[in-house]
Amino acid sequence: MRVLRLRPMSSLFDTTSRALSYFLGAGAVTLAAAVILTAQPVAQIAEWAQNVLGWAFVVLLSSLILITLFSWVRMLSDDASDDTVWFETGVQAANGVTTLALTFTLLGISLGIGTLSGQELTPETIQPVIRKMTANFSLGFMTTVIGLPVSALLRGLIVITHARNTAAASAHQKGA
Repeated sequence: MRVLRLRPMSSLFDTTSRALSYFLGAGAVTLAAAVILTAQPVAQIAEWAQNVLGWAFVVLLSSLILITLFSWVRMLSDDASDDTVWFETGVQAANGVTTLALTFTLLGISLGIGTLSGQELTPETIQPVIRKMTANFSLGFMTTVIGLPVSALLRGLIVITHARNTAAASAHQKGA
């Protein structure tokens, strides 16, 4: 009896461990690619992420990616004869990345426009106002530039895995 109770916990731990490993591995590869492409040290890339994207976006994006990867790992497991729940969870989390990116885009645009409304524009103040406004626009557009491709990649991963599982289940039923 005790073994039966530990099996779900073991499966949960295994799935979480694998999803976290995929997440950290993909993060390390992405960071290495960013270092190579920009010739900037990791500290400057992290500072850029904080200044342009903000930690709220990074944390929420990371959470949605982890949920999607957790669902994907569950779909890959041997006992995933019916992966519908994990398919739906993964698709919703991947779509959540798109929603998050577009929400932060609108936030950045709103903050940028709000910068104009609270300032008096004179020849002396125009430069600082435009600098602050473009920083907010940068938040808006970079979240979309990052979020939409990530969402498409995650959605593709989930949908293709589901199609593979469905085809395998269909082939298994025909062979049985």
